[in-house]
Amino acid sequence: MKLKTTLATVALAGTTLLSTSASAFFGSDDDSIKLGYLVKQPEEPWFQTEWSFAEKAGEQFDFEVIKMAVPDGEKTLNAIDTLAASGAKGFVICTPDPKLGPAIMAKAKSYDLKVVTVDDQFLNAKGEPMTDVPLVMMAASEIGYRQGSELYKEMTKRGWDASQTGVMAITADELDTARRRVEGSIKALNESGFPSDQIYKVPTKTNDIPGALDAANSLLVQYPKVKNWLVVGMNDNTVLGGIRATEGQGFAAENIIGIGINGVDAVNELAKSKATGFYGSLLPSPDVHGFKSIESLYKWVKDDVQPKKFVEVTDVVLITRDNFKEELAKKGL
Repeated sequence: MKLKTTLATVALAGTTLLSTSASAFFGSDDDSIKLGYLVKQPEEPWFQTEWSFAEKAGEQFDFEVIKMAVPDGEKTLNAIDTLAASGAKGFVICTPDPKLGPAIMAKAKSYDLKVVTVDDQFLNAKGEPMTDVPLVMMAASEIGYRQGSELYKEMTKRGWDASQTGVMAITADELDTARRRVEGSIKALNESGFPSDQIYKVPTKTNDIPGALDAANSLLVQYPKVKNWLVVGMNDNTVLGGIRATEGQGFAAENIIGIGINGVDAVNELAKSKATGFYGSLLPSPDVHGFKSIESLYKWVKDDVQPKKFVEVTDVVLITRDNFKEELAKKGL
């Protein structure tokens, strides 16, 4: 039995198949196992890499991967209908909204589909984590701690005076992953000896560059005497928003150190001919996420091996202007 891969995406009018393997048109073996892999942003290199390594798992274990894009709640539920109609036995999903967890699980259970979540944890109606659904994700607190440690290390390397330095911590505490990353970073800075009263939190309305830019601007005007800034955020784009704010208020690149998380959104910044305040990013392992999540789902479906409820992936590498091309290539990015 050969691996048969179906690529599907969700168009605005509904779920539309973009391409299918020939076997999808001419029938398939009765014993073929089909598993879905649903992601919220298929255009992002991170998710493309997850898909790629999910397919590698399919090749290794001999099952079919149905890849679908689920950018919002309606299309997510429609995609589950489509998977059930295709004969899939379960799916891995990076949900577009953690609050969709109860609706996703209700729909999946109605079709007797097994579910493994990746990257983002489902939340119940009370906003609490749904710990009964298997999850593969980055170890948020540990990666945040590494972010803070690397910031302090680079600050020390540059010989900055801590008394003239502030930490811009762009927060989004309503998101558990974001909260734990930022708290981990602050913990590392405190334990390294950075003055806690010079760590300034500011909430962002959105975890993207414009939202973080607005938040950072509001913070910078409150502390005009700070000479140097360390920029903390839950991902590359929140840190980049902080960097853009410092640039707009006249700070030189050598007085700013920002380290993001994700890596893939930092490529354009690191590739600039002139260095900016964005020093680097912590690149996790979308390859591990993609392979491990669907491998556990396959073993659950085929052999009734219950997956672990929580698998934290701690593998990260700091990418900078000096090594980002090499390290991204290693991940297939």
